[in-house]
Amino acid sequence: MELCDLSAHEINLLLRQKKVSALEVTNACLARVDAVDGRPGALNNGELTGADQETVHAFITLTADRARAQAAAVDAKLANGEETGLLAGVPFTTKDIFCVKDTPSTAASKILANFKAPYSATAVERMEAHGAVMLGKVNLDEFTYGSSNESSAFQPSTRNPWDTSRVPGGSSGGSAASVAAGEAALSLGTDTAGSIRQPAAFCGVVGVKPTYGRVSRYGLIAFASSLDCPGPVARNVTDAAMMLQAIAGADRRDSTAAAIAVPDYLAALDEGVKGLRIGLSPDYFRITYMDAESGEMEQRPLSAEVSEPVYQAAEILRSLGAEIIENVPMPNTRYGIPAYFVISRVEAASNLHRYDGVKYGYRTAQPQNDLRALYRKTRNEGFGLQPKLRILMGMYVSAAQYSEQYYNRALKVRSMIRRDFDQVFDPNGKYRLDALLTPTTPTTAFPMGDIYGDSVLMQYADQFTVPANHAGIPGISIPGGIAADGLPLGVQLLGPDFSEHILFRIGKSFEDGTKSEAWRAARPKVLA
Repeated sequence: MELCDLSAHEINLLLRQKKVSALEVTNACLARVDAVDGRPGALNNGELTGADQETVHAFITLTADRARAQAAAVDAKLANGEETGLLAGVPFTTKDIFCVKDTPSTAASKILANFKAPYSATAVERMEAHGAVMLGKVNLDEFTYGSSNESSAFQPSTRNPWDTSRVPGGSSGGSAASVAAGEAALSLGTDTAGSIRQPAAFCGVVGVKPTYGRVSRYGLIAFASSLDCPGPVARNVTDAAMMLQAIAGADRRDSTAAAIAVPDYLAALDEGVKGLRIGLSPDYFRITYMDAESGEMEQRPLSAEVSEPVYQAAEILRSLGAEIIENVPMPNTRYGIPAYFVISRVEAASNLHRYDGVKYGYRTAQPQNDLRALYRKTRNEGFGLQPKLRILMGMYVSAAQYSEQYYNRALKVRSMIRRDFDQVFDPNGKYRLDALLTPTTPTTAFPMGDIYGDSVLMQYADQFTVPANHAGIPGISIPGGIAADGLPLGVQLLGPDFSEHILFRIGKSFEDGTKSEAWRAARPKVLA
């Protein structure tokens, strides 16, 4: 096994035992990037070549010199016996929606292509304060608007390391792909409707959406401010727990960051699942969607290939001492996507108004007669299709004459979704669940270009993940098997507010219970 394929906790242990150096690990990861990533995403990159279709393209900006300097600093501290932090020498990538000081921070949009951030996001600062080594910024859907990574203005867009004809998922597709391909041990992503968990499932890695407010959003370029959650992408549950330990906690620069003590996630990992109550809901084993012709809500059961790993996971956890509670009702899950369509677009439209060509970022080169004309021309040239669609829809559904019909109703639906979770997690209620076990996605990774451009179909890839964002609760996606097409399948755990330590316990128990399964030995095709 190469150094770049080691997990974060293995790397950290070897460094502390002085069996390897941080610089050696960093160089191994950079060599892997050189071997599998291909050319980085860029504006005006021309037509795709045959080679482009065989490589991953996780990166927009590779910061190799910066990474080597950070690694050398870690090695010097270790040599001097100084404290180096929880993630000392562990290479990580950052979704290019986070500001990193003196580094291009593009949000994968032309309108920020020339923007270098004057400060770093809190989550990035905390990673680096714990000794982690940042290799660079990875690709995403433009401003995180999408579920496939294909909407990035920086092409070639990221491809799935398991099959480069497939999408990696989105919007944190670059994060998930970089970890799956061994380019980094960890990645910092964001989850607005499942944007960490869905690509984690598609790429066969672990992805965590923390409780809203558990991780500071300071320095995160906003999509929907009431839904966005920074979180870890990792190869296993232990690494995800280490990373969340490093980045979680209150932040005076973010009033939405929770001032609640962060528990010792690593200490709880091996406590097992005995006595925990884990639920299965029939509402998470079918897709509910709007029929375009009839206007009625239609339902379709999941394929056995997607649902069976969840039932198998339940049996494994039962054998380890968990109590499995079946037929848990979550009736408002079906409305998560329609409510998200409205709420996210209103908030996106509001957030996008800051990009005007005056203060920072792209500005049209064509002379304009007045400020409004400058705004219009800059935004027309700088934004891609998805931001434009969200501005138009957000402005429409929040207009005075329509807000009661759409926006206020969507907010009420969000409250109903939250109430479903409150009822099943209520320690004095009927179900008294510690966690809910569900599929992460309705399908495996779909082919590149298969549903890109159809915002409705693409959004329904997030049907099982978006309720957690509406409710603000934590969720984790863990690899659960390999489908007949050779692509990963994910299982998801959802829990009450600030129960990440419980989800890590369950996830680690599931990993331990499946470590001898044949599918655990499968590797992405780019590494074959």
